[in-house]
Amino acid sequence: MNMTSLLSTDKGKAAGFAGALALLIVSAAASVLFGLRNFDPETVIQAYTSYTGSDEQLIIRTSRVPRALTAALIGCSLAVSGVMLQAMTRNPLASPSILGINAGAALAIVSMLYWYGAVFAFADLMWVAFVGAGVSACLIFLIATAGKGGMTPIKLILTGSALASFASSINSLFMLISNETLEGALYWLAGSVSNSNLSHTVQLLPYMAVALVMAMLLTRSLNVMAMGDDVAKGLGQRMVWVKVLTLFVVVLLAGGSVALAGPISFVGIMIPHISRWLIGNDHRWLLPYSAVLGAAFLLLADVLSRFLIHAKEVPVGVTTAILGVPFVVVLVRRKALGQV
Repeated sequence: MNMTSLLSTDKGKAAGFAGALALLIVSAAASVLFGLRNFDPETVIQAYTSYTGSDEQLIIRTSRVPRALTAALIGCSLAVSGVMLQAMTRNPLASPSILGINAGAALAIVSMLYWYGAVFAFADLMWVAFVGAGVSACLIFLIATAGKGGMTPIKLILTGSALASFASSINSLFMLISNETLEGALYWLAGSVSNSNLSHTVQLLPYMAVALVMAMLLTRSLNVMAMGDDVAKGLGQRMVWVKVLTLFVVVLLAGGSVALAGPISFVGIMIPHISRWLIGNDHRWLLPYSAVLGAAFLLLADVLSRFLIHAKEVPVGVTTAILGVPFVVVLVRRKALGQV
């Protein structure tokens, strides 16, 4: 990367991080307060301090707050997984959605819906998503590594895109031949947090928390790994184990996100690059920045999705795609010009 960071000193980065946290708080407040029905802060506070069971308080406690918490967790997880994949592959276009990891998790869940119907608990769905994400990640890297020259950025992207297309086709087949699968998966496949269930988020939280802590513990290794395999080996880095642990973290974060809200794209590619523009390539700062900005971004995207169409909500995955496609086009153009 030849991009110059906006915040070059440690004091500047700390101040910027405080600003990112403030943005996250504002985004969370907006997610709870605004939508097809707006609330004032006093009503939100009363929903937890003096609950009376009114419609407003019920919406806040059972819909808005769980939705905000879920969106923040997913945005954080997808952004961090994008940072880790880009460091591991040294590919600025790598992300769970572009490499097909999200698609693998989604295929596993849709397959389960097709064969068993919507009769299983969320805990089962969660583990199916983890397995789907893990199998797809292993396949992608094994196929991209095979052959002359080993793994290259173009082989990795092509392999991931092919697997994502294959998974999408199989999902469409299952939904065409089964109305029950269609009803259960269609809206979810667009990526939505509108029907968030707080108990589901709480069930998944320990796994996501462990993955995020592991990611933070790997920051120094990611800095070394980003320099290249030869440099990393020269510095005594055990590259195989670092890559295995990195992939394990990505599978937990991406698979868990898909289990909660379906395959949401572009967060894992947009936020890492925005964070790099702010603070550079040091993963000790890059991961925390990406985690906070990813959470804030998905919260704001979810708020925007409530107003794109009059009196009707759009799945947040559609909104992130609308914002993400132009970003990726610019990114690819900059990479072609040698500016990324």
